[in-house]
Amino acid sequence: SKTSKKWMNEHIEDHYVHEAQRLGYRSRAAFKLLEANDKYQLIKPHISVVDLGSAPGSWSEVLSKSLAKEGKIIALDLLDMAPIAHVDFIQGDFREDSVLLELETKLANQPLDLVISDMAPNISGIKAKDQSGIIHLNELALDFARKWLKPNGHFFVKSFIGAQFDDFVKEVRLDFKKVLTFKPKSSRDRSSEVFVLGQYKL
Repeated sequence: SKTSKKWMNEHIEDHYVHEAQRLGYRSRAAFKLLEANDKYQLIKPHISVVDLGSAPGSWSEVLSKSLAKEGKIIALDLLDMAPIAHVDFIQGDFREDSVLLELETKLANQPLDLVISDMAPNISGIKAKDQSGIIHLNELALDFARKWLKPNGHFFVKSFIGAQFDDFVKEVRLDFKKVLTFKPKSSRDRSSEVFVLGQYKL
């Protein structure tokens, strides 16, 4: 289709696609976390991190390269993810209690410094459905962060601009000293995605 050809041409010519290939990242999404980290210093030595919605693994690669063996990284996704050094991966649906229990078991009662989430629903093209789906995932990630983040820990999550987004940001404000929204340069202009950052958990 014309739409598919347009997307493919855009993808082939994309600066961040070429940079991801040059630097050995699995996808251009790596630069979204890299930009956020450059601006807000999310990744620090010896931290413990959970990466939700991790496949194909570019955010986990950023974490692995930054932390090496000097931190704890647990990644989770519904899809399989090829192994990454220093990353403990769980394949499963974060919405299922059994998968959440497996993740919490791996934490061994040790609180986290950072929770990041690139989770998104399967896009249907129906805006209201897709918006509702990502807000639900955002809320689940926030509930997890509320339970497991240390005081002054950080929460970084992908969302979509639309219905319920402002309400979700208000929810994040209840638990963090500072909350802001962030649109990376590596996020395509036509995309409605935006990232919500909660800093310094109360």
